Amino acid sequence: MIKKISAGLLVLALSTSCVSKKIYTDLENKFADLKKERNALADENELLKSGKSQSDLDNANLKSELEKLKGERDKLAADYAATSNNLQTLQNSYNALEKNSDEALKANMDKNRELLAQLEAKEKALADEKARLDKLGRDFKDRSDRVAELENLIAAKEASMKKLRETLAKSLKAFEGKGLVVHQKDGKVYVSMENKLLFESGSWTVGAEGKKAVDLVGKVLGDNPDIAVLIEGHTDNDKITGTLTGGVENNWDLSTKRATAIVNILASNPKVNKANLTAAGRSEYSPLVSNDNANGKAKNRRIEIILTPKLDELAKALNEI
Repeated sequence: MIKKISAGLLVLALSTSCVSKKIYTDLENKFADLKKERNALADENELLKSGKSQSDLDNANLKSELEKLKGERDKLAADYAATSNNLQTLQNSYNALEKNSDEALKANMDKNRELLAQLEAKEKALADEKARLDKLGRDFKDRSDRVAELENLIAAKEASMKKLRETLAKSLKAFEGKGLVVHQKDGKVYVSMENKLLFESGSWTVGAEGKKAVDLVGKVLGDNPDIAVLIEGHTDNDKITGTLTGGVENNWDLSTKRATAIVNILASNPKVNKANLTAAGRSEYSPLVSNDNANGKAKNRRIEIILTPKLDELAKALNEI
């Protein structure tokens, strides 16, 4: 456009060659100004072209960056979707786990309650058993104490009976070898006297020598009032024929009368407790040896004075065990 203007001015100048120098100078100046303006516009146009190229480059870069960002956005969107899916899966798993945990926890709590109830029952049973064992222990101690007391009583009775046997043996020492024997058996003291020391054959009257022996026994019994005395009469197996003086017809009767005769002698001692005396006839049925010969028959014909300690205290102790 500037070129067109310049050409027009030149034509005008030529067609008016007759114009003044001043006008011509003005035109030249304007032309120079227009030329400068044209050059300035050309420079500006180059700048604009250069700017446009840079803008196009920037635009291309921006498009490339936009595509890159779109790709990253799409990737992030895909990652987000995948993460959301994973989160949902985890949430579902957590919910299921929480549900299962609640059920398991409830089951465990129920089991724990059951176990606790069993434990409490066992503790109660254990306490009851301990109380029972404690009671058994106390009962055992009480019984042990009573057994010890009983043993002491038995030992005391045995010692007493041993002393009684020794006293009797000493008192009756003069009758040793005359059919009198003192011995101790099963906690009792036995004074065994053959009939040859006491009675004539078929008689229940005690002779003088025998009465001395029985009186000595009575003296010892008078000093021991807590002794029970059983007097047993024994015979051999010879049958009584005919009728003896006083009407004795058999060995039962004879053995009883002889035992009673000994009781009467013992009872004549005022120190002897009559309530402790018992007479019994054993006839021929408790022999010491065989009745097959005369010697055996003589040994079987006897009086046994059996001395037994009073067992009231022992019986009481036994009942308390």
